[in-house]
Amino acid sequence: MLRLGFPVVGVTDLDRAIAFWAAALDLTPSAEWANAGWRTLTGPDGARVLGLMRSDSPPEPRPRVHLDLLVDTAAEQTAEVDRLVALGATVPDWDGYPAEPDFVVLADPEGNVFCVVDLGRAPSSG
Repeated sequence: MLRLGFPVVGVTDLDRAIAFWAAALDLTPSAEWANAGWRTLTGPDGARVLGLMRSDSPPEPRPRVHLDLLVDTAAEQTAEVDRLVALGATVPDWDGYPAEPDFVVLADPEGNVFCVVDLGRAPSSG
C-alpha cells in the first residue's frame, strides 16, 4: 500500500540545515539512515518529520512545492518570523502576496522558501 512519507528539503550544507531546521521546529536529528548526504529529523515522539538531503542544485526562487509552518494568531506569526530570522532565515523579495495575506514568506539559510501561515486569518485569497 502506498503511503505519503515526509517532506525532504535539498541543501548544500547539511550541518547548517540540520541546525536551522532542528531549532526552528524543535526536532532532533536521527541516526536512522544518517550519512554524508542525508539526515532525518524527528519529532518528540520519534516520528520522522523532515528529511534533509545533500543537493548541488540551487534552490528554486518560486518552488511549486514548499513547507507551510502553521501558527494560530497574528501575534504568534510575528514572534515566530522574528525567531526564525534570528536563527538564520531571511526575508526574500516576494511579489506574490495577495491583498491581505495570511502568510509570510521566508527562506532558510540555504535559500529554500517556506511560509509561516496564520491560521486565524487563513485562507488568503489570491
